[in-house]
Amino acid sequence: MASTLRTYRRLVASRIAAVSLIVAALVSALAWVVSIENLEEEAVGLAVEESRRAVLQMNAGDTARPLVERAEEAARLLTGGFFDIAEIYDERGERLAEHATARGEAVEAQLQRHARPQHTHPGYESMHLPDGRWVLRVFVPVWRDAQQPGSGLLGYVEGVRVVPDWQRDQLRGDALGAAALAALAAILCGLVITPIVMHLSRDNERKAQQVLASHVAMMEALGRAIAKRDSDTGAHNYRVAWIAARLGETLGLRDDAMRALIIGSFLHDVGKIGIPDRILLKPGRLDDDEMRVMRTHVALGEEIVADIPWLAAAAQVVACHHEKWDGSGYPRRLAGEAIPLAARIFAVADVFDALCSRRPYKEPMPLPQVLDILQRDAGSHFDPQVVRTFVPMAAELHARLDGRDEAACRALLHERITHHFGFA
Repeated sequence: MASTLRTYRRLVASRIAAVSLIVAALVSALAWVVSIENLEEEAVGLAVEESRRAVLQMNAGDTARPLVERAEEAARLLTGGFFDIAEIYDERGERLAEHATARGEAVEAQLQRHARPQHTHPGYESMHLPDGRWVLRVFVPVWRDAQQPGSGLLGYVEGVRVVPDWQRDQLRGDALGAAALAALAAILCGLVITPIVMHLSRDNERKAQQVLASHVAMMEALGRAIAKRDSDTGAHNYRVAWIAARLGETLGLRDDAMRALIIGSFLHDVGKIGIPDRILLKPGRLDDDEMRVMRTHVALGEEIVADIPWLAAAAQVVACHHEKWDGSGYPRRLAGEAIPLAARIFAVADVFDALCSRRPYKEPMPLPQVLDILQRDAGSHFDPQVVRTFVPMAAELHARLDGRDEAACRALLHERITHHFGFA
């Protein structure tokens, strides 16, 4: 069980690590994209201010000069600063002037042509040219009042900046730093969360163990109460539940099915608590009326376990442990595979233990004779497949139980409970 818990904790830790790495990758990628966009927008903001200043100067200067001349001067001014290509348009979108640096002329042929400008808000394109260069193309409408778009259009500026290698490297370095910080933050969160989750997990495991221990204690208390009422030592309940568990394992029962088999086998006769002493403890043979009352212990047992959620899984064995393969059992006269498998397993374990055990009124029967009875009644009382599975393992089970007192039988069952119920 300790190995299972260690495996579970390693699984939790590995999943937190995996999630942290995935989050780190996603966050860093997002941080990279956002950082690049922010840096681009900062560059565009500078370009917008340069464009507005140039066009305003063009219109506020010597207005006696032709507009085209003033536009050409503004274009040269822009290409001498931020842009490598500058184009000036009037308010109708007609191009007035264009100027380019040598670097601008080298990339101009690679730029996609566009229609006459009509935009009312600044915008930009970020392009990576076939030769590997990074270009920003900015579109800026210029208004008479820069603070109030729509206050009167002066014209348009289109500027192209070929981002220098040093600036590109700086932008990418800044973006990479932001992405790395985001990834580091995600990983650190995972490292911080892991011990908290592990602590909570251990605390939940401890509480679950306490609850489970109380449930098993309740099951054993009910079993002892039944044994006391039936003048038994209680060892029968431990033995038959252990035999049923071993047989169920061989037949492939696991998890909930196995837990239901163990609980049901241990509490199969829980309904006898409601049978009057005059019938339950009668030394001689029961008459027909008394037998009818005795058989009500099945329904009484169903009611008891159904009212306790943790014991509800025992209902299949409690309700059907007196059914027979040929349909001659009670109370529902179920036959064949209509009888739950857990009840069919228990039937073999119960009769085997009853025949092999010493009771005040009988001696234990020799093992070969017990196996003869089980095989004889396969197909009438018992499921033939269950009997065929049980016979080869019967000698080993008989040897393990032979001469063991109640405490030793309890230890055997608790070993299976620890295995199947998840006790630490």
